[in-house]
Amino acid sequence: MPTPPRAKPPASPLPTVASTPATPGADKGRRRMQMTDIARMAGVSASTVSRALSGSPLIPEATRTRITELARSLNYRVNAGAASLRKGDVQTIGVVLLSDSAQMISDPFLLGILGSLTDAVNEQGMNLLLSRLHEDSKDRMRSMVESGQVTGLIVIGQLTLHEHLNELAHLGIPMAVWGAALPDASYPVVGSDNRLGGYLATRHLIEQGCRRIAFFGDTTHPEAGQRFQGHAQAMEEAGIELDPRLRQHFLFGDARLRESIDGWLNQQLDFDAIFACSDVTAISLMGALRERNIAVPSQVRVVGYDDILLASHVHPPLTTVRQPIAQAGRALVDLMFESVAGAPRRNIVLPTELIVRESSL
Repeated sequence: MPTPPRAKPPASPLPTVASTPATPGADKGRRRMQMTDIARMAGVSASTVSRALSGSPLIPEATRTRITELARSLNYRVNAGAASLRKGDVQTIGVVLLSDSAQMISDPFLLGILGSLTDAVNEQGMNLLLSRLHEDSKDRMRSMVESGQVTGLIVIGQLTLHEHLNELAHLGIPMAVWGAALPDASYPVVGSDNRLGGYLATRHLIEQGCRRIAFFGDTTHPEAGQRFQGHAQAMEEAGIELDPRLRQHFLFGDARLRESIDGWLNQQLDFDAIFACSDVTAISLMGALRERNIAVPSQVRVVGYDDILLASHVHPPLTTVRQPIAQAGRALVDLMFESVAGAPRRNIVLPTELIVRESSL
């Protein structure tokens, strides 16, 4: 019978670190502590730290105690989901849809993202746990990971929760977010170049001779806000002044979309084109215009955003800005696993392309 390996003698005393109470936002702007940092300071390997913090009897008690005390003094938090992933226990990724109470989750673009995610997660031999959360239930994201229910999170959308997502990142919650890459984001983001997309859409309409271009989208939403910036840039370059009356605010997927469109059209404003921040909105607009005997594109040109499958099948076929849905799922899963592993945060900006069809010609 093989002789069991002899336990190594205790390592030299670890450095003393003053412990300070954790305060909300105290570590904001700093890179979160990684297991490799603890290992470097302790003079041991990362695997030794991992075993010590999980209470493994393979690590001498004195060493376990010193490593645990060092981790506690640095406010290092063991992520239950990540630890379970390393041990092969948890095979589930949490997918969180952040939505306003008025939003529907049946939007074709959103369903396309979910399909892409499902394929990418299945390729990893893992499962997907889907949750829809409103702003008042945002704290569930943290508990899903820390309880070990899921390995990490893939969050679809940002709404007004950018600061909360930053807080989760500072706490070490592994995640990847579909949305806009904001300058002060501490979490990894996958998304398209929204500003470029808005610019391409509006410049195309200007090149078609349009001057009274309406914008449909909520500029407080990170993605739509960046699309409006691109829209405004193209208008400024053409020497066209923005008319605030030609700006209609609403969230993606709002069930009250048609109500908003009809209310805006009832004002009988002067416009010759519309840039909508989603294809669903653009298609709804074309239907409302048709009912009022306003012809597209001879009287009003229309451009959407997303390039959902339906965009090429409506009449007239919709000009739109394409987001590569098929690439989105794999990119989100890749960044989520990088976050679990403690890799440096990075963003992925997917290519943005204007697809010209009859609705704007």
